[in-house]
Order: sequence, then structure tokens, then C-alpha cells
Amino acid sequence: MTKEFAIGSKVKVVALPPYVKTADPMPMLRPPDVITLGEEGIVLDRRPGGYWGIRFTRGAFLLDSQYIESTDIPGESESSDNSDQEL
Repeated sequence: MTKEFAIGSKVKVVALPPYVKTADPMPMLRPPDVITLGEEGIVLDRRPGGYWGIRFTRGAFLLDSQYIESTDIPGESESSDNSDQEL
């Protein structure tokens, strides 16, 4: 079962692959140190083979869903208790 992410949602790197592919029309392999563990990016698109195009600070790369997880937590703003804020 592969994870699904909404286009434009934020994700973070939870594991580094042995190499990363650029999200260019002609993808090239790069060493994994072009991204860092815990780095956040924006989902650009879904690619064949279970890959996601993700924009990071050093460029756009293709990552398999096993290496990323969503940082968008649904209902986070509703569950926080801000009732004691002064007006």
C-alpha cells in the first residue's frame, strides 16, 4: 500500500534513499546528500512507479513514498485549546 499526498501539501524526509533522481524532463541521479533527513518540501506531482515530485530548497527531486511522510496534520488547529486567549 502506497501513501497518498495532496498536490501542494508539505512532506518531510523520514529516510534517505541510496540516491535521488532530479525531477527534470531527463532525470539524473544525485547523491543522497542533496537533501537532508527531516527536510521539508512541497509535493509538485505524482509520477509513475510510485514516485512523487517534491520541491526542496536545493531543487526538485523524485522520491518514493516510503522516504517521505506528510507534515500536514488534519484537525491540528481545531484540537489546540486557545480558549484562554485575551481579546
